[in-house]
Amino acid sequence: MQQALLVITNVPDAASANTLTRHILDQRLAACVNILPPVQSAYRWKGAIEEASEIPVQIKTMQDRYADLESAIRSMHPYQVPEIIALPIAGISAAYLEWLIQETRKHQDV
Repeated sequence: MQQALLVITNVPDAASANTLTRHILDQRLAACVNILPPVQSAYRWKGAIEEASEIPVQIKTMQDRYADLESAIRSMHPYQVPEIIALPIAGISAAYLEWLIQETRKHQDV
């Protein structure tokens, strides 16, 4: 079975989330992207504790598209060190997996 992934990143605002989402879907790097409500994040950065409001973005894709997806996130992300976490999906319905595979094919006749 091909490996489906859930990729997580956080961006600073809705505009960044929308721009990233559109690019990811246009390039067929993912089949589905969820833009979640803002969260309050706390983290260490350059020796200090920082706090920020961020927009979580959940991206559903396939393992064979991950390298291109990570590259796209890095190139478009406003943070110097963006959070990019990929989690394997342990359980997935056959129909949803087939849809993910179809929608993330590199070359698709439309």
